[in-house]
Amino acid sequence: MAKKLVEAITSMEEDFAQWYTDVVKKAELCDYTSVKGCMVIKPAGYAIWENIQKELDARFKATGVQNVYMPVFIPEGLLQKEKDHVEGFAPEVAWVTHGGLEKLQERLCVRPTSETLFCDFYAKDIQSHRDLPKVYNQWCSVVRWEKTTRPFLRSREFLWQEGHTAHATAEEAQERTIQMLNVYADFCEEVLAIPVIKGQKTDKEKFAGAEATYTIEALMHDGKALQSGTSHNFGDGFAKAFGIQYTDKENKLQYVHQTSWGMSTRIMGAIIMVHGDNSGLVLPPRIAPVQVDIIPIQQHKEGVLEKAQELKSVLDAAGLRVKIDDTDKSPGFKFAEQEMRGIPVRIECGPKDIEKGQVIVVRRDTREKYTVAFETLAEEVQKILDTMQKEMLERARAHRDSHTYEAADYETFKKTIEEKPGFVKAMWCGCKECEEKIKEDLQATSRCIPFEQENLSENCICCGKPAKKMVYWGRAY
Repeated sequence: MAKKLVEAITSMEEDFAQWYTDVVKKAELCDYTSVKGCMVIKPAGYAIWENIQKELDARFKATGVQNVYMPVFIPEGLLQKEKDHVEGFAPEVAWVTHGGLEKLQERLCVRPTSETLFCDFYAKDIQSHRDLPKVYNQWCSVVRWEKTTRPFLRSREFLWQEGHTAHATAEEAQERTIQMLNVYADFCEEVLAIPVIKGQKTDKEKFAGAEATYTIEALMHDGKALQSGTSHNFGDGFAKAFGIQYTDKENKLQYVHQTSWGMSTRIMGAIIMVHGDNSGLVLPPRIAPVQVDIIPIQQHKEGVLEKAQELKSVLDAAGLRVKIDDTDKSPGFKFAEQEMRGIPVRIECGPKDIEKGQVIVVRRDTREKYTVAFETLAEEVQKILDTMQKEMLERARAHRDSHTYEAADYETFKKTIEEKPGFVKAMWCGCKECEEKIKEDLQATSRCIPFEQENLSENCICCGKPAKKMVYWGRAY
């Protein structure tokens, strides 16, 4: 039976997309619904999101962020105020046309993002330099009418947080934009064990209405990129469109400078695709809702379940998240289930172990087994979890680095994108036309202009004109 459970996942080498869907379904993270393009996030999936929320929220608050909540509807007139912004979102907006039986005088859109609502609010709420900065964030859901959907990666409704800030000066806004990008990058590396590339989006790829968009890009196991968090500097464009002004210390009217930044349930797709294997999910210990699964062996025998309970109490007291699997399934089935759900560590404990005063501890990622005495269980398990967290990041970084290539001419570039999935570093002249040609020829896009620049050659990979920047390119989700 245990064998069958594991076989039920398509191997990632055979069909990565199917492997992903199998893991999502069988680890019970989410499921399809009768609402086309929308998913139900099940308890196992939502518990991961809650941990993401908790960790991120604490990091936000440490930088002075306050949480607020805005309406889910945006009047059409409000959305129209910033031209680039409305054009960028128009194709994926869902509209409410009726309230009950009556046709609305003005259509309402279901928020695809909340810039316009925050701007409308800030225009009334900010009067003087004393009212600044405003550093707000909201946790909510947004709706975008996507044509093709995939669990976590693209759904018509998804959960996220969106930060929206207003500042007195351009320098402060830029500082906050980069600060939040760094918060995301540190969170991904420290908590999710996902290494990221930090950089700026090209003008073609930036957010509609932004002056500059910054991104963290992660590489999935199949060599595709995933944009994992973005931070935008709006300058004073929105402020001018919405009339958000304050009186400075000299009593002169000035426009505010704004930022916005967000991370969504997409990041759950990244956790699956960076760390998962052919037995299912592999969760980094810091984000795992259950860190330790105690599996009693021959649990019908006297004292076995009591001992499992005792061990759980010891680990609970040490601050670990623990569960006992005392269902009537076979141990083999329970092991397969623990692996499928990605629980970082399992503890096997039966009558023979109890006699010896020890347990077997098994790591999910490497399957290493340790024999640990009852007396030292809490500290040993903590050590194993810490090592696993650190090594998962190192492994993901090694995978990314070994799938990052360089190209100095278009032939090499083309061959690499087509034959070696991953990031390709190449020089670019700064022209949109070159980006469009690359996208058309190779279905690859510019992922970011990294902060850490290298000069790989003097010429643009595409047109051969003098190069301005080194860019990471790749195919992406």
